[in-house]
Amino acid sequence: MIVVMGATGTIGRELLKRLIELGVPTRALSRTPEKLQMLMGERAASTVEVAAAEASDPESLRTAFTGANQLFLSLSNSPDQVELETAMIRIAAEAGIQHIVKISSPAYDGKAPVAVARWHQEIERTLLESGMKNTVLRPYAFMQNLLRFAPTIQTQHVFFGAMGETACNFIDCRDIADVAAEALTHPEKAGRVYTLTGSEVFSYSQIASKLSELLGRPITYINKDSEALRRDLMEYGNMPEWLASHVVEIQLMSVTIPEKPTDDVWRVLGREPRQLDAFLQEHSEKFR
Repeated sequence: MIVVMGATGTIGRELLKRLIELGVPTRALSRTPEKLQMLMGERAASTVEVAAAEASDPESLRTAFTGANQLFLSLSNSPDQVELETAMIRIAAEAGIQHIVKISSPAYDGKAPVAVARWHQEIERTLLESGMKNTVLRPYAFMQNLLRFAPTIQTQHVFFGAMGETACNFIDCRDIADVAAEALTHPEKAGRVYTLTGSEVFSYSQIASKLSELLGRPITYINKDSEALRRDLMEYGNMPEWLASHVVEIQLMSVTIPEKPTDDVWRVLGREPRQLDAFLQEHSEKFR
C-alpha cells in the first residue's frame, strides 16, 4: 500500500493518475476527502482509498499510515515545513513505513542562499537518519508555475522577473510524478537522489519570444530589481513575505549558480522529459 501525502497538489494529483493506471493499491490523504474523491472520479474506486488526514494532526497520520509500506511526501512550502515533515517522517517510521519518496528542492548552496532549500536540507537529514529507505526528488522550476504569468500576459502582454538573461532549468510536474511512480513501483530505482530538469535551459526573454510566436502578438519580459519584484509580489500578487522572498531567492540562485540540464529523467523513465514548447502549446489558451 502506497500512501500519497499531498494528493491534491500539482505533483500529487498527477502521481495518483499514474498509480490508478498501474492499478497499485493506494491511500490518498486529504483534509477534504470528499472533494478529492470527486476529483478522482469513479475510475479510482477500485484501487484508491481516500482518507482524511491533516499534516499537523499526528493521530490522523498514524491512522492513515497503518498497513502501508510506502509514503509519497509532498507538502506545500511553508514556514512550518521542517516541523511538519520531520514529525511526519518519525510517525511514518513508527507506523512501519519502509520507503519514503520525498519531493525536495535543488540542493542548498551558500553562494546563493534559498531559505526553502535550507528547510529541505534539514528534512532530508532527518529522513536519512530515520533508517528508512528513501528516494529524494529535487526538481527545478515547474513549467506549471509559468501559468502564474498568464494574467499580466493576457492584459498587459508582459511578465516580470529578476533573472536578467540567465537561462534556467524547467520541468513539467508530470515528469516529476512519473519519476515518483517509478521509484514507488520499481525497487531497483528507489533509494537514490534524483535532480530533475527538462532537457534544455531557457531565459525568460526566450520564453517571451516563444509566447510571442505562439500567441501572434508581442510578449515582453521586463526585468526588475530583486527588491522591487519582492514588493510587487506582496502588493499586487498578495504573497506573504516569506513566499515573495522565496520567489526572489530562487531567481537570484539561477543568476548566481549557472544551471544545466541533468539526464536523471531519462535514466529513470527511459525517455526524454516533456518539452517546454509542447507545454506552452498545450496551455496556450490560458495566455490569450
